[in-house]
Amino acid sequence: MPRKDEPDRGEMPFLDHLEELRMHLIWSLVALVAGCAIGFLVVNRIDVIGFLKQPIDPLLPDGQKLLFTSPIEPFMLTLKLAFVAGVLLASPVVLWHLWAFLRPALYEQERRVVLPVAIMGVFLFAGGVAAGFYLVVPLALKVLFGFQSQSLEPFITADAYFGFTTAVLLSFGAVFELPLVLLLLVYLRIISAAFLRRHRRVAILINAVLAAILTPGDLVIMTFAVMIPVQLLYELSIVLAVILEKRRARAEAAVEREGEGEVPAAGRA
Repeated sequence: MPRKDEPDRGEMPFLDHLEELRMHLIWSLVALVAGCAIGFLVVNRIDVIGFLKQPIDPLLPDGQKLLFTSPIEPFMLTLKLAFVAGVLLASPVVLWHLWAFLRPALYEQERRVVLPVAIMGVFLFAGGVAAGFYLVVPLALKVLFGFQSQSLEPFITADAYFGFTTAVLLSFGAVFELPLVLLLLVYLRIISAAFLRRHRRVAILINAVLAAILTPGDLVIMTFAVMIPVQLLYELSIVLAVILEKRRARAEAAVEREGEGEVPAAGRA
């Protein structure tokens, strides 16, 4: 007997599934192109580069701008920023079409999990990017510029600066997804809250190594900008794992009680 919350799998022929996927992809592509076009206009009308170079401004001589070494570099940088803005603008539409395509294939219980997890992932990534931009990048640049400052003069190009900043922001966005990844592993019963508590020391060691790689040369930055936030995220993962396991245990106990109640009724019949 099929489950009550089982989706109607196989109702739609394979070619219809492909047609539906094609429709969602087309609308997502249209949203991305429109977002990039709007992003291009925004980047040209608003000083986005001026905003993004704020972390390095205090370290440059008064009035100095970021340099470029190729005639096409400013145009390519504008295109890259327009693409990023387009992805951000189109992401709600793309995520909605992705959800609309996947939703019929999910059980009701899975639907209740996937949507909150996706929203949580977006906010965690955004939080990691914000922490990287406002905290880590300025502090890391200050430390890195301090090496051999008596003998070396900085020659900072726009390509080098934005390449470094992008790497840091993406790294911190990914690191802030840690609670989500661990919670997913707990949900799949691959690990448990007890496992996370038991391996806390290993997590601290890995955290310290990653912090040293991401923020070389300064113990204060490594500790307060990287290690402490990441360790707090790990502790948050343990709390969420405990809550998840308690809820799952209550749900399984309720199912067992219902099953035990059905047996005598069948026997009386």
